[in-house]
Amino acid sequence: MIRRLIILLLIVGCVTEPEDCAGVAGGTAELDNCGVCEGDGTIAGDGYALLWEECYTDSTRIITDYSNDINGQTTLFASLSLENKGLTGEIPPEIGNLTNLTFLSLRNIGFNNMNQLTGSIPPEIGNLTNLTDLYLDHNQLTGEIPSEIGSLTNLEDLHLHDNSLTGEIPPEIGNLTNLTDLRLYNNQLTGEIPQEVCDLIENNDLSISNITSGNNITNTCD
Repeated sequence: MIRRLIILLLIVGCVTEPEDCAGVAGGTAELDNCGVCEGDGTIAGDGYALLWEECYTDSTRIITDYSNDINGQTTLFASLSLENKGLTGEIPPEIGNLTNLTFLSLRNIGFNNMNQLTGSIPPEIGNLTNLTDLYLDHNQLTGEIPSEIGSLTNLEDLHLHDNSLTGEIPPEIGNLTNLTDLRLYNNQLTGEIPQEVCDLIENNDLSISNITSGNNITNTCD
């Protein structure tokens, strides 16, 4: 009897807890839908996002990486274009994980298989600080323009027109000193144009009508 008990204790002592995806015995980290190990002290890497039930990374075929020789230097670009893909629902906040993006377009061009994105623009969009072009126009987006957009200081084109955005223009848009094209028309924006944005309009020779038309905005830039 004693011998059997000793053998049983030895067997029990040899049993180890299963490892999680991070290799931690008994840990709680799990693979997310993009195959990234998350939790239990692990950190999900940038460049992974589950968007509309599809996994996107900076190395997928959907996101195009290409190099241009600019002044003898090779630069890596990442572009995500999901125009006219019939997308519905809200823009997932996970889109903010794709921090290498320089071009993002979720707009509609034409009337075939149109996107019908709703809800607010997620503040996580402000994580995409490498963006030079952001096109979210011709959807059904609501809510206020997030102030986090002011973090996208490399932006040259910002198109948010033809949605149902409300509230006032955030003064943080004045931080976007590289803008050459700002389009906010045909929304439900109200209030006055912030002085920071007025300065941007003057300094970058932006169109006032592309901001005020179709909105209830008072032009205070004159």
